[in-house]
Amino acid sequence: MGKAGRGRRANATTGRLCPCGTGRAYADCCSPAHSGDAPASTAEALMRSRFSAFALGDTDYLLRSWHSMTRPEQLDLDPAQRWMRLEIVETERGGLLDATGTVTFHAHYRAAGQPGTLTERSRFAREDGRWVYLDGDQS
Repeated sequence: MGKAGRGRRANATTGRLCPCGTGRAYADCCSPAHSGDAPASTAEALMRSRFSAFALGDTDYLLRSWHSMTRPEQLDLDPAQRWMRLEIVETERGGLLDATGTVTFHAHYRAAGQPGTLTERSRFAREDGRWVYLDGDQS
């Protein structure tokens, strides 16, 4: 969902809805993962927190939540691209007792005033006991 830059985080207030689409307040949803207070408990929760990080421009979190074997050295997000909505299509494994999992999703965005959709089947794995993004196949 972006290329390998500097950490940038939007100000998120406690009453703001989380960009990941759960309907919960950001402070009660993805913010604890972004701040490092509570790691994502499932592969889907990590996918949601990563979408929110893309939407908020939090490159530091995106890099921290990337598997060490596939993590780029830096990440440059396009400031003109706005991530609007996440749709989870399918989740395979990736639960509390799993070591790996996949999440297929549609990430809706606007770029240059035009809508777009990124569809990806992302693979996740546990590294040092926490869920991280391994890689993904886009279609």
